[in-house]
Amino acid sequence: MSSTKIAIIGLGYVGLPLAVEFGKMYDTVGFDISRKRIDELKKGVDHTLETNIEDLKSAKRLLYTANAEDIRPCNFYIVTVPTPIDKFKRPDLSLVEGATETVGKVLKKGDIVIYESTVYPGCTEELCVPILERLSGLAFNEGFFCGYSPERINPGDKQHTLTKIKKVTSGSTPEATKKVDELYRSIITAGTHPVSSIKVAEAAKVIENSQRDINIAFINELALIFERMGIDTLEVLEAAGSKWNFLPFRPGLVGGHCIGVDPYYLTHKAQEIGYDPEVILAGRRINDNMGIFIANKVVKLMIRKGHKIDGARVLVLGITFKENCTDIRNSRVVDIVKELRDFGCRVDVCDPWAESDDVREEYGFSLTGSKELEKGGYHAVILAVAHDRFREMDIVSLRREDGVIYDVKSFLDPGVVDGRL
Repeated sequence: MSSTKIAIIGLGYVGLPLAVEFGKMYDTVGFDISRKRIDELKKGVDHTLETNIEDLKSAKRLLYTANAEDIRPCNFYIVTVPTPIDKFKRPDLSLVEGATETVGKVLKKGDIVIYESTVYPGCTEELCVPILERLSGLAFNEGFFCGYSPERINPGDKQHTLTKIKKVTSGSTPEATKKVDELYRSIITAGTHPVSSIKVAEAAKVIENSQRDINIAFINELALIFERMGIDTLEVLEAAGSKWNFLPFRPGLVGGHCIGVDPYYLTHKAQEIGYDPEVILAGRRINDNMGIFIANKVVKLMIRKGHKIDGARVLVLGITFKENCTDIRNSRVVDIVKELRDFGCRVDVCDPWAESDDVREEYGFSLTGSKELEKGGYHAVILAVAHDRFREMDIVSLRREDGVIYDVKSFLDPGVVDGRL
């Protein structure tokens, strides 16, 4: 594959690690529409922290660019842009469409376009291929080919990194599948899993995270039930977990760009073909309402201690969607903050991993720095995200003597908390 030239379209959590690995072996162009992102990477800075300066330096054949013309010489194009949902919880494919248009304008005979972005089964061939045909003037499976290899990046996870996660591969023809598989197999030490069609690969991606979402929803529903019964959910789960085949899920907030989003791509397609999914959407409703439940539980605990809720000071620790990462997309901690503010509480949010400017732009409020926190000043402290850095913080000292500590993640010493999920 000496003539292989690869373009990675989108240099976020998914695209950058991929570009770095390919850039160690092949001429690779990392393209992103954000000039700020490109400038940072050229300086060896990755604000997502998925790579470090040594990783970036190791990719000797990787070029960063915001100029679409620079990807024209490539023969493999890999699209790794985000696929969020809109405010109505419908798939927002605008970034995929934009990336596809960028590729379509430079596509040449024999090129292969591979999608890694999460989509619904059928999206690549139904939505993307017509755009590529229209802009390139080439016929699908004659002039150009497509593939789909779902991303499996777990932000913040330094153990299950790109090359250590088995890769599902597919192509629009048997020959394209072989080429796509060979390409990924050259960098993925964990191996690959070729499948018979692009649709199968697309479907595999959405059910991976839908399965986790449903399992967590079940545990969250148990937490809602046991709370009403006065039973400690974690103790119940630990007892049940003593059986060898009990799955070790825990209750919590389900956000981020995968588990809290991907199920809607599957339900969208299911409804489009006339099937009304029940289990998947039921799980989504439970998980989407957990932030409101937590806020109400904290308010009840504060009332029991005689606190006036209107004007009460509350500190929320954590805003990223999961521990030890910088990603704030689709954070469900925001639901807790909003509900508490609706009660009239004055809420500070502290997160050493998140950028305050990003939080302000995305959610409309600024973060409070750890040095700005007032000891003994909070009527309630909520541990919402289990960052390791919070272990170094004296959380108990931040609450008033009669204040409440609520632990969403069962992260703190049970002896210091007034309630946990």
